[in-house]
Amino acid sequence: MKNDMNGHWIAGQEVASLSSDYFECENPTLGRPEGHFALGQAPDVDAAVAAATTALSVWNALSPTRRGRLLMRWGDLIAANAERIGKLETSQNGKLANEMVLQARSIMDWLYYYGGLADKVEGRVIPLDRASVLNYTLREPLGVVGVIMPWNSPLMLAMMAMAPALAAGNTVILKPSEVTPASAIEAAKLAEQAGIPSGVINVVLGARAAAEALTDHPGVAKIAFTGGVEAGRAVAIATAKRFAHATLELGGKSANIVFPDANLKQAEAGLLAGIFAAAGQTCVAGSRALVHRSLHDQVVDILVSRAKQIKIGDPLDPTTQMGPVATRNQLQKNEGMVAKAVEEGAALAFGGVRNNPAEFPNGFFFSPTILTNVRPQDFIAQNEVFGPVLSIIPFDDDDEAISIANGTQFGLAAGVWTTNLQRAHRMARRLQAGTVWINMYRAMTFNSPFGGMKSSGIGRQNGIEAIDQYLQTKSVWCELDEAIQDPFVLRT
Repeated sequence: MKNDMNGHWIAGQEVASLSSDYFECENPTLGRPEGHFALGQAPDVDAAVAAATTALSVWNALSPTRRGRLLMRWGDLIAANAERIGKLETSQNGKLANEMVLQARSIMDWLYYYGGLADKVEGRVIPLDRASVLNYTLREPLGVVGVIMPWNSPLMLAMMAMAPALAAGNTVILKPSEVTPASAIEAAKLAEQAGIPSGVINVVLGARAAAEALTDHPGVAKIAFTGGVEAGRAVAIATAKRFAHATLELGGKSANIVFPDANLKQAEAGLLAGIFAAAGQTCVAGSRALVHRSLHDQVVDILVSRAKQIKIGDPLDPTTQMGPVATRNQLQKNEGMVAKAVEEGAALAFGGVRNNPAEFPNGFFFSPTILTNVRPQDFIAQNEVFGPVLSIIPFDDDDEAISIANGTQFGLAAGVWTTNLQRAHRMARRLQAGTVWINMYRAMTFNSPFGGMKSSGIGRQNGIEAIDQYLQTKSVWCELDEAIQDPFVLRT
């Protein structure tokens, strides 16, 4: 590839699209094009599937322990290059470099964890009435796994699917978002340096056509998808048609619930971090603040005061607290959804406008936004913005808080702020969410399962549960007695 022309990564080498077409990426801070990447189509996916299929036998010829050690070595190389990878991601999605670099460094934890699990995938022996029969199970990889990921945490989210898939013995084709393709290619090159066999990890760049070709491909045994609900629904339908597997991590409209006995300083920090720390560009964003009516006005005042102080600017500057949103379309969506909320009766307590620093007049900057007078049934309270927009909704008692929190199609995450131990655990049981944080928010780790309920997804990532979702069970029966078991021979 020449200059800023970046190709796919297939069978251990960088290659141009078979169509020779490229697409352009934009730098959201500058608001201008920056970099060209191969535009993948069905023939490119075919080539990647062929490479991944060939590599399956090579990957599984290695002992599970050896596969695990290679994953760990890959983790070391990513960590060593974390600053470069993180800043590459920042240049494409506008999130703070501090966060992106930290994510890149923490990928090593995922690869160490699943590398360590690779040789702990075990079957079991089934006890039977017939002592002469041995029945045992084998846990085997599914085959080629397609991984389709969004732009908000590109490599981190990809690794949440790739690490367990690879540890289980599968090979992988990653289709990163067309907004943030750069880090995927860098990671694939490092996998080659780590000694992972060519074809085990492939990357096809592109947009919807590449994702659909991967989802529809008969040679792909499973799709791991993270993204919006409607795209996830399309993946679920396509994979179901051909009886392929799917793990779906979709959207959220997470409730951050503040009770009257909460530690208010703790809650303040959690509410702010839950929605503004990543400019709202996270699936678990605490985009609905459910605040007990006795605290409502006080909390609104506190959050507005703090929102006014958030330093917006260059995401590469370590003193910046919020960068731009990732795309021009996302910026327009933020504006449109806030305008619709105001039309429906919401009050704009703060923000709701573009907020470009003087040095970045063309960037995709949107102010931290706080809406009050939001009703639980309003469009803004029912639909994901994926931007720095917080809706504050009052409630009077526990039952009403639960009703509002559970009253959307989503069920990804929730936060509970209370010093009442009994209430905290009651709420955790009653909330329809795959993750519930109590007196904290937006924490995640490699060994704790993560996923959604309802329209927020199917399946779990992270933890031991994740590796199980990239395996299939085979039952093996063996007669150990030499006696003939012929049902058509009469015995006297």
